[in-house]
Amino acid sequence: MSAGLGREARLRELGLWPLWRLRPPKADASLAAETGGPAAEVGEALPADDIAGLDWEELIPAVRACTRCPLAVSRTQGVPGVGDRAAEWLFIGEAPGADEDRQGEPFVGQAGKLLDAMLAGIGLQRGRNVYIANILKSRPPGNRDPKPDEVAACLPYLERQIDLIQPRLIVVLGRIAAQTLLVTDTPIGKLRGHVHKYRGVPMVVTYHPAYLLRSPADKAKSWEDLLLARRTLAALKSGATP
Repeated sequence: MSAGLGREARLRELGLWPLWRLRPPKADASLAAETGGPAAEVGEALPADDIAGLDWEELIPAVRACTRCPLAVSRTQGVPGVGDRAAEWLFIGEAPGADEDRQGEPFVGQAGKLLDAMLAGIGLQRGRNVYIANILKSRPPGNRDPKPDEVAACLPYLERQIDLIQPRLIVVLGRIAAQTLLVTDTPIGKLRGHVHKYRGVPMVVTYHPAYLLRSPADKAKSWEDLLLARRTLAALKSGATP
């Protein structure tokens, strides 16, 4: 049996095949009418081992309808990410906000406009050699900080995205995203200015655009970080050690 068929068989045993049948729980019986079966319970969801084998056509609907943690109850939809699936640049934020939860795309509000301006400053454009994602794929209520169990539930999706994209460089946006991926409580001020690695990929840390909207004086520091990221990628392409 092929790996793909093995995965399908496991999903069928769990009642989770086809993938588009994964839905957030509903309070009424409408889901049963739509799918011919009972609504999925929170926690009755795709195992991490199976997420690691998904292709893009499976991953995106799985994220949008994920029920791996209780955020499935309060969010509108999962937000997978957006951009070039063969990008050299991967930008990772913390979690969707209200605008992202409604539109299903990361960084679409005022912070998203600032991120687009930051990209333009180093000659990049959303969707062109750039992919944008978050650690959490579902919006936490009130935009609160992610809980450890929510991060643990969502991280396999991000890891699979990295495996599929195979970026040359990761730029992490914000304290929570940086501390989560680096498994540290070191302040972001000490994390930025250095080249780290995540899953073997060089990674640069900078401030979240939402923070920069509140603290514009730190935009100059963020610009320094972006220049470091650009130099790092240029060194990689030249074969030098960044």
